[in-house]
Amino acid sequence: MTKSHVIFSASIALFLLLSISHFPGALSQSNKDCQSKSNNSCIDKNKALDLKLLSIFSILITSLIGVCLPFFARSIPAFQPEKSHFLIVKSFASGIILSTGFMHVLPDSFDMLSSPCLNDNPWHKFPFAGFVAMMSAVFTLMVDSITTSVFTKSGRKDLRADVASVETPDQEIGHVQVHGHVHSHTLPHNLHGENDKELGSYLQLLRYRVLAIVLELGIVVQSIVIGLSVGDTNNTCTIKGLVAALCFHQMFEGMGLGGCILQAEYGWVKKAVRAFFFAVTTPFGVVLGMALSKTYKENSPESLITVGLLNASSAGLLIYMALVDLLAADFMGQKMQRSIKLQLKSYAAVLLGAGGMSVMAKWA
Repeated sequence: MTKSHVIFSASIALFLLLSISHFPGALSQSNKDCQSKSNNSCIDKNKALDLKLLSIFSILITSLIGVCLPFFARSIPAFQPEKSHFLIVKSFASGIILSTGFMHVLPDSFDMLSSPCLNDNPWHKFPFAGFVAMMSAVFTLMVDSITTSVFTKSGRKDLRADVASVETPDQEIGHVQVHGHVHSHTLPHNLHGENDKELGSYLQLLRYRVLAIVLELGIVVQSIVIGLSVGDTNNTCTIKGLVAALCFHQMFEGMGLGGCILQAEYGWVKKAVRAFFFAVTTPFGVVLGMALSKTYKENSPESLITVGLLNASSAGLLIYMALVDLLAADFMGQKMQRSIKLQLKSYAAVLLGAGGMSVMAKWA
């Protein structure tokens, strides 16, 4: 799955959600007052603009630090991917991602899709946020399994072709050297054993690459939506707390993504592209929110439905990835299963990351 495929998939998903939000009757506004209160003392357009510009650079820098930290930490023996310390740090970052889905993105979706600005029918009579999150998790599982299956079959086919090309001359050599006490079945048997190990390593590498692509896609959608809300508001009180929380959030979420990218063993160019792509999404969302501030109204039915559905889909993806592909994969892996002590340390790291991110929900 190339970068162009990921961008194309994201564009299609965004187009579908925007189409859903513009169905006839879906945007009909209720008779209740949905206008933002303008007498708030924290509303200051000029000061808010300065804070938004500051947030762009601060979030960009912290995001880059977070996603790039695992790349440079690999030079430290204790933090290499096969070491215990790496698993503990990765568990902490996975807790951050899990808490982001449960405590930040999903509640926002419920709030938006149950807003009094939307008609009771259908938005207040059916839990669309939970339904979309559930379907997003199932869809992520489908993409995850099918992509892995396709890559696995392709990898096995390539490896069989390599084995076939190597076995023929080896077998001929074996038959020629029978009189020299070299049995013809020995070499192919060892060759198959080595290729089984090679196949296992190759399939695990493909698994890490699929994981990195899907996780980054979910984070990108969520980051743009969050940045959009920062860029749209002129409430300085909201921006201050939100930016501080986002810097913390982006740094540690970046560490989780950076760990996945590191395990995928990309070259430095691809690592740099993926790290940059992650780092610029939230600042891009802020800039987009600033540009659309005159037309984008956070309490309008269009915005509530579109952003609410995007949040729900992102929440389902993040929760699935955190629980299944990150936490379950590590805790049920051989290294964790061999050590109860390592499991307990990793569980403590998960709870610390999830707890810290949950506290941030007070401000963001």
